[in-house]
Amino acid sequence: MPKERVVLITGSSRGIGAATAIQLASQGVNICVNYRSEHEAAEQIVHRARQYGVNAIAVQADVSQEQEVMRLFATLDNELGPITGLVNNAGILMQQMPVLQMSAARINAVMQTNVTSCFLCCREAIRRMAYSQGGQGGSIVNVSSAASRTGAPFEYVDYAASKGAMDTLTRGLSLEVASEGVRVNGVRPGFIYTDMHASGGEPNRIERLKSAIPMQRGGTAEEVSEAICWLLSDQASYSTGSFIDLAGGR
Repeated sequence: MPKERVVLITGSSRGIGAATAIQLASQGVNICVNYRSEHEAAEQIVHRARQYGVNAIAVQADVSQEQEVMRLFATLDNELGPITGLVNNAGILMQQMPVLQMSAARINAVMQTNVTSCFLCCREAIRRMAYSQGGQGGSIVNVSSAASRTGAPFEYVDYAASKGAMDTLTRGLSLEVASEGVRVNGVRPGFIYTDMHASGGEPNRIERLKSAIPMQRGGTAEEVSEAICWLLSDQASYSTGSFIDLAGGR
């Protein structure tokens, strides 16, 4: 691994992505904050990161689109240098509803944003990290969800299915690149206090459901970021194809 660490976090203008960016910066890691539309929020994360003395940039790109992913990585190459870590965090969910009511447009949008983006970003990262491509190795962490195990019935089965696909990608890709110096792992957060719940139409969803969580509370973005940062680090050097569940025992 190069001494200078450079990590790209997709969808990192808020929530788990933002917490991960700040945590990495506090560890001396140079970061690229990717965002789709929240420019001001992304710049605020960059400003906070730079206070730790690291290089940090914000790059707008819709990572569900192939050409934008390629532009994002080219910008990172030019401004920060060789990538050593990737966090696939970008994702969406939509209004709560059963499968019976879901349109093809909704399903396709969720899959393209949550799954296609992950494939594309992994591909571009491996092109730069893999030994056979002239790289020096690296680490990828995919931010999945406990929903991949529960199925999220009557609410977000499409979202849960997209995260199940991400889990399969994590496992399969980890085997493809294990001998290439690239580790691929995943985290599966449960009920985490982020703005994403508002996208589903229920901002206080965790308060309604926390009694069903063994630990009787929701988690924080910072608790998830700690696990992500560990998996990215050399401390997790023998971990690949694995998952850390962060769901309070659920």
